[in-house]
Amino acid sequence: MGNESQQVLEELKRVIVGKETLIEKIWIALIAKGHILLEDIPGVGKTTLAVALSKVLGLDSKRIQFTPDVIASDVVGFTMYDKQTDKFVYKEGAVMCNLLLGDEINRTSSRTQAALLEAMQEGNVTVDSVTYELPKPFHVIATQNPLGVHGTQALPQAQLDRFLVKLSIGYPDFESQVALLRQRQEDNPINHTRQVLNKEKLIELQNQAQSIYIDERILRYVTELTEETRNSELLVQGISPRGALAICNMAKAHAFVKGKDFVTPEDVIAVFLDTCHHRIILSTQARTAQYEESDVLLQIIEKTPTPDMTVYSG
Repeated sequence: MGNESQQVLEELKRVIVGKETLIEKIWIALIAKGHILLEDIPGVGKTTLAVALSKVLGLDSKRIQFTPDVIASDVVGFTMYDKQTDKFVYKEGAVMCNLLLGDEINRTSSRTQAALLEAMQEGNVTVDSVTYELPKPFHVIATQNPLGVHGTQALPQAQLDRFLVKLSIGYPDFESQVALLRQRQEDNPINHTRQVLNKEKLIELQNQAQSIYIDERILRYVTELTEETRNSELLVQGISPRGALAICNMAKAHAFVKGKDFVTPEDVIAVFLDTCHHRIILSTQARTAQYEESDVLLQIIEKTPTPDMTVYSG
């Protein structure tokens, strides 16, 4: 693992106790230039994690609490008439930052959710036919409550597809919660979080990860996996080409963070579930048999032969 990655992870671990694997997954997703969806009940540290990330990486961050009365212009901005200049002036929305924390995104209207689509996919927003470029880097960390919690509604599939990964923090284990309670008695460690990188260095690391070599055999392996999702009787929607690209980008970032200069099948397998389980839809047959998305994806991994990479062609 690179020195910069190690420093970032160690600093985040001071704030989020007992969640080393999750923290590494989020870091890999950022290195892959992706957006992150965190699904969890309130109170497990989603907001704290996002704030810690912005401090450690030296990113300009904003937070928007999605409620039913939040409208699209709150997200992307709006124009208003300025009497002094006799012109319409653009007033920035919440997306004009490096790291946007969208809290409880599934508690707002579909129109407001859709306002994020262009920003997440294109890196810009269009207001009154004028396009405004977002700062670089730009990442969204959105949180949502589990469906069924009062006031929630499902994100449309097009919105879900823009998130590189969907993760869950979950409850801490017993000893981790004791440690959390102990360290919070006098102060909050986030107040002492140290900046490790800046936005320029993050972009540099992202570009380095993008250049990691991915062999033709890996590309075929990813395609075979996605083809299996499209042909499975347990799914009514498989992985799209955009999803296949997401797997490749995450695999490259995983290899980079692990200190490798080429992608192996193990990198693909390591990121497959987190990258895919929000992109598939279970069939009635699967739901009747009480399958979870992860069950189907694990079956697909098990039945798909991994390529022989003993002879490296890079």
